[in-house]
Amino acid sequence: MRSWLMGTAVGLTALGFTTVGVSSLAWSAGSNTGNQEEIYQQLDLFAEILARVDSEYVVDVDDSEAMKSAINGMLASLDPHSSYLAADDYEDMQVQTSGEYGGLGIEVQAKDGYVEIVAPIDDTPASRADLRSGDLVSAIDGVSIVGQSPNDAITSMRGEVGTDITLTIIRAGEDDTFDVTLTREIIRPKSVIHRIEDEDIGYVRISAFNERTTELLDESLTAIREELGPNPAGLIIDLRNNPGGLLDQAISVSSMFMSSGEVVSTRGRDPRDIQRYNAAPGERFPDTPIMVLINGGSASAAEIVAGALQDMERAQVLGMTSFGKGSVQTVIPLSAQRGALRLTTARYYTPSGRSIQGTGIEPDFEVASRFITEDELEAMRRFSEADLPNALDNDSGAERREIHLPEDMPSEDYEGDDYQLERAIEQLRTITLSSLDAARAG
Repeated sequence: MRSWLMGTAVGLTALGFTTVGVSSLAWSAGSNTGNQEEIYQQLDLFAEILARVDSEYVVDVDDSEAMKSAINGMLASLDPHSSYLAADDYEDMQVQTSGEYGGLGIEVQAKDGYVEIVAPIDDTPASRADLRSGDLVSAIDGVSIVGQSPNDAITSMRGEVGTDITLTIIRAGEDDTFDVTLTREIIRPKSVIHRIEDEDIGYVRISAFNERTTELLDESLTAIREELGPNPAGLIIDLRNNPGGLLDQAISVSSMFMSSGEVVSTRGRDPRDIQRYNAAPGERFPDTPIMVLINGGSASAAEIVAGALQDMERAQVLGMTSFGKGSVQTVIPLSAQRGALRLTTARYYTPSGRSIQGTGIEPDFEVASRFITEDELEAMRRFSEADLPNALDNDSGAERREIHLPEDMPSEDYEGDDYQLERAIEQLRTITLSSLDAARAG
């Protein structure tokens, strides 16, 4: 079994029903015989209703599809991230996290009957078409998908590489829907890229946490060291629109910027069931100030990294409050090649013990990437884990801070390339100057 911290991704579906799921539900009811009897009565009720539908509904019913809908409904009632993966869908998930898969390059979730884009993946058809976090998909190739599950929509989006697909998009601030045509392709996202900013500041962009992320980050940091030496003026870690991925990758990435200490802890149903994950030796650039960039599309594994570096005072965080997905999903293979169950099994906590479930990581410097209108602000307020149907609550009682118009945002006629990045560089310059002043005073 492996722990995951990611949202639903194009290329995955959650179809299928197995008796394993039903029998496990009954068996795990506990030692209380009365509870087991009640569950068996409910299963009898379900069987009776299914038989009535099968015999008396106005048209013929596909029993298999009805059962699939039943199990999907049960899992959806638990939380937004638990789902069943049929055998081929389970294989797709494994391929995706290996760093190469087919699709459009977008992470999606359910939102008010629509399919909402959590984040486009860098250098994919979705990102090149300027699809954005918070966009709603209302139709595919002219056929409405309103009311469909994200998994059904994902199935419709998949197809032969090189073929076109048209998505109808609803965007906050736009009066009308508009169509975007994309060409399906093999997605080989390079989850880490780097460059040098302002001559002496290293910049690393991490777009996802798959099996290659730590390896690629190591290569990027080595290249930055070769160009700038062991003490760059600053380092920027860009986690904006990073939807998450593998828990072990979040831990190993954090370890590259920490000398020691806890990265994250997880707690399951039993309060005594606590697992703590500490940084491994091998900190890079220990004397270099770090700025982490986040936004509303930064989720789960990205939030673990940002929260760890923030709590351990190894970095400061700049941007907008993150998505707030503070739960861990375990992928449990089922018997007889029946696929896998993706089940929420724990919450995670930053080193200081805070749960960010529903609340997100709040930046040290709140900076918007673009000029925000009141209409866009209202849409942003509804774009978070806390707004998803059946989302887990925050067990510490914390609530998400209401998003307001940030004081620091570009003007309406801003013509630069990346305002948040510019402000991060300015903050790093301020830190460097402060350190020099302190050294001189000492």
